[in-house]
Amino acid sequence: MLIGLLGKANVGKSTFFSAATETAVPIGNYPFTTIEPNVGVTYVRTKCACKHFGITHQNELCIDGIRLVPVKLIDVAGLVPGAHEGKGLGNKFLDDARQAEVLIHVVDVAGTTDIQGQPVPVGTHDPLEDIAFVENEFDQWFKQILDREWQKLLREITQKTTNLVDGITKRFSGLGVKEFQVSEILKELNLHAKKPSEWTDSDIFDFVKKLRKKTKPVLVAANKADLCKDLSIVDKIKQNNHVVICSAESELLLRKASKAGLIKYVPGDSAFEIKSQSLNPQQKQALDLVKVVLSKTRTTGIQEAINHAVFDLLKFITVYPVEDEAKLSNKDGVILPDARLLLAGSNAKDLAGTIHADLAKGFLFAIDAKTKLRISADHILQDGDVVKIVSSMSRG
Repeated sequence: MLIGLLGKANVGKSTFFSAATETAVPIGNYPFTTIEPNVGVTYVRTKCACKHFGITHQNELCIDGIRLVPVKLIDVAGLVPGAHEGKGLGNKFLDDARQAEVLIHVVDVAGTTDIQGQPVPVGTHDPLEDIAFVENEFDQWFKQILDREWQKLLREITQKTTNLVDGITKRFSGLGVKEFQVSEILKELNLHAKKPSEWTDSDIFDFVKKLRKKTKPVLVAANKADLCKDLSIVDKIKQNNHVVICSAESELLLRKASKAGLIKYVPGDSAFEIKSQSLNPQQKQALDLVKVVLSKTRTTGIQEAINHAVFDLLKFITVYPVEDEAKLSNKDGVILPDARLLLAGSNAKDLAGTIHADLAKGFLFAIDAKTKLRISADHILQDGDVVKIVSSMSRG
């Protein structure tokens, strides 16, 4: 699981990354502060299975019944118009972003940076322009990939050494594109009934645009909401995009205050509790400002963005593998030791494969710890399931 952070320079990507991963990275008000991609670990937030069983357990990733499941986050170099032509750090940016399964586009919703990422007065730049230009860069990049190979692909189809679906899939294999995705889009656009040699430039662009949306889903993180005088712009963005309102600066402050023991705060909460009675005036003022932000935006949006990307766009569920279905533990007696993210529709054997290939290879059956029933290899798992795998082969 790899989530990519993208966007133009100076929109708060590095601040978002630092807040989400609690990793210190260079943060500066100039283009290309980030050159080499920063990779860190963040967490999706879900309800722990301990709630279902009404138990408590010791696990640093379970906080009062809230389970945190690790995922990787990559913050790539700032994007500029013409990236697909190699401008700025375009080629490097696109290659780094290629690795991600889902993308969070961090946008300066307050309009404090122009299209090149240079500072401008609040509200003087339209964030819709940023969203359009980033989408266009990705679409043009996808189109370049297909354009480069189109004539060769047509020859292969004519010579019957490949077919359209296989040929296109091969060209996009580096982006993780699957045959079924290519096939679905061809049918959606009715291009499967048209000879590839008769495709127009418009047909190719329509195809790659759909392919980009399906294989690299994008969530817009409407950042700098704390600076935004009018959040009605978010409604316009929502017309064509998945959007979460964010204040990365507020989240970073809360994470630091929590780590210092000044407040009690779980990422994604709509409020925090002050624990320290010895806050200095600057600390109190900063936390008061965050309270104002939360009253306007409900949460800082960082955790909500991570969750939305994983659970809503990618359609993942959380499953808890155990070795003792009665005690809900592993062989060492640790209760609910692990939580796995699986695609919705995954079965019990798929879960076994995420633990160890040998478990899947020797799969006999599984046990649903909630119902105590034996389940088969093709049993479709549900979010929150707790499962024991029984296999003829050890984990090696």
